[in-house]
Formats: sequence, C-alpha cells, structure tokens
Amino acid sequence: MTSVPIEEPPPRGGPGRRLSTFFFRHPRIRLASLLALPVGWLVVVYFGSLVVLLMTAFWTVDSFTSQVVREFTFDNIRRILETPVYRDVAWRTVKMAALVTLADIALAFPLAYYMARVASARTRNLLVVAVLMPLWASYLVKAYAWRTMLSAEGAINWALDPLGLEFNGYSSTGLWLVFTYLWLPFMVLPIYAGLERIPSSLLEASADLGAKSLRTFFRVVLPIVFPAVVAGSIFTFSLTLGDYIAPGLIASEQFIGTVIYQTRSTALPTAAAYSLVPIVVIVSYLLVARKLKAFESL
Repeated sequence: MTSVPIEEPPPRGGPGRRLSTFFFRHPRIRLASLLALPVGWLVVVYFGSLVVLLMTAFWTVDSFTSQVVREFTFDNIRRILETPVYRDVAWRTVKMAALVTLADIALAFPLAYYMARVASARTRNLLVVAVLMPLWASYLVKAYAWRTMLSAEGAINWALDPLGLEFNGYSSTGLWLVFTYLWLPFMVLPIYAGLERIPSSLLEASADLGAKSLRTFFRVVLPIVFPAVVAGSIFTFSLTLGDYIAPGLIASEQFIGTVIYQTRSTALPTAAAYSLVPIVVIVSYLLVARKLKAFESL
C-alpha cells in the first residue's frame, strides 16, 4: 500500500507582504499614507510660516527697546493705508507687474505659435531647449549680467552710441527689460502647450467659413488659449510683484519687495503688514481670472 504525500501549506507572507496586502485592501489609507509627508511639510513649513507672518502683521514694536511686542493692534495696517509713500510704492509695483505681463504676452505669443503650429519637430525641440536654457542659469548671474549690460559702459549703450543715443539703464525702464527677460519662459511654455492642443480642424473650419486670420485668432485661437495665457500671467505677475533682488540692483526707485527687505530688520511688524499687499493683489487677480472662467479649461 503506497502512502499519499501530504502537501504542505504555502508559507505565510512576511510583515512587508501583509502590509502591502493591507494597503491594497484599503485604498484610502494607502493614499493618506502616500500624501502624509508632503502635505505635512506643506502645512507646517508653508502655511505655518504664512500664519506666523499674518500674526506678526498685527503686532507692534516697542519704541524704546525696538523689540516686537506681541499685542494685537491694527496700527501697522492703518499706517500702510494712510501713508502716501506706501501707496505710491504699491501702485508702482503693481503697474510694473502689469507692464511686464503684457510685454511677455506680446513676445511669447508669436514665438509659441511658431513652435506649436509652424516649426518642424526638430526645430520645435531646439526652440523648447532654447526657451528652457535661461532657467538653468542662476538668477543672480542673470541679474548681474543685465546690470552690466545696462551700465553706462555696457553693451546696450555701446550699441546705441553710433546712433548718438544714450540709455539710462538703471531706471524703471531698465528694470522692466530685466523682468521681461527673466519671466519670459514662464509665459512661453503655457501658451505653447495651449496652442499645441488646438486641433487643426478648427482652424481649417474657420478658414472654410470665410474668416480671416485676425478673426480666426480672436474668435477661435484666443478663447482656447486664454486659460494658458492666464496661467502664464500668474507666474509673471506674481514673480514681479514680490521680487526684491532685481529692483535693488537695477532701479533707483523703491518697490514692494525692496521696502519689505529694508524694513524687516527695524520694523518687522510693518514689513509683515506690507507683505499683505501682494497677497491681497494676487488673490484679487485670481478671483478676477476665476470670474472670467479662465480656469475651467485648464
């Protein structure tokens, strides 16, 4: 009589396998575990520092010891609203941010359109690399390079000298040129992505219906690309609004960033209160963009 071999049960999985099975059966816990670290870092570092900043805006400084007194007051907000200098600086900064955004849109649209609709695949890839290449360089290197070019002996005045012209580079106009150059890639790439998504059939249908190029642009292309333009403008507008390095190197006038940077060591609550201005401006800008339904097609 032959004996029948008894099959041994499969070995039970280790702790790692049991943990993997647990996460597989509980997808919500898996997602929460995956996002716990980055969300925790965002809440603690970003929102935590922002909350501290907002709290500091409502504190005051002791006039004798120059120490921050943690007593709730609206004096800093009132000072920002009532002092003409702060209002003038805020308006100058907002105007600069708007002009930089408009200049970047005007420069980015033809370049992005050529990249997305006209250029060959090889040329398109080279242009994308060319647009991204300035982002690989250090911000300070680019700012100091522009400071050298805008000086009285710089490349710009050297090129204008045969024409009998002279350009004062250390001015708001020079700063506008620097900002336009610095943030141009942040406008080109979103518009390029938006133009690339437009089906060619829409443009052909517009031409078949008798629409001219300009009418096709305003009635077909621009409404589709408008969310991409808004996305790029958020970058250019907000980056210009809060920058303090380029204004300190190029312009002789004060901007929001330079005022906050110079005030932080002597009157931290006032600097914190003034930092609320770009936050309010950006939030208002986003609300207007949302009202215009700019985020529905993103």
